[in-house]
Amino acid sequence: MADNKTQATKASVASFVEALADQSRRGDAKALIKLMKKATGEQPKMWGPSIIGFGSYHYKYDSGREGDMPLIGFSPRKAATVLYGLIGSSDSKALLPKLGKHTTGKGCLYIKKLADVDQKVLEAMAIKAVTAPQGCRPS
Repeated sequence: MADNKTQATKASVASFVEALADQSRRGDAKALIKLMKKATGEQPKMWGPSIIGFGSYHYKYDSGREGDMPLIGFSPRKAATVLYGLIGSSDSKALLPKLGKHTTGKGCLYIKKLADVDQKVLEAMAIKAVTAPQGCRPS
């Protein structure tokens, strides 16, 4: 079975953020780090080459595949910032209508600019995601 590509690394979060070419993406990344750090009480870590994650949990599927993933995190991509782990609980999903301009995918939340969303709602979603029962995450 192949190893999970998304693993915590020792790469510098600060260096990754400073290397972002788009100044607004860089500012959004710094604000998201502050928000997620507050929600989790954890320091940010790089997961793979482009995900900034906070905390971690261990998962194991019925297939036998298992690994570790961040509780919550994000990746500042060119088209949008992808937020991971924020919409896994029904409490978090209930806040989506109040969030502002966003789209969702399979377990991911996409925002073009942090200014497009209500950051208080986003913070509440992060807190709810972190405090959700383990059953809301793959196990």
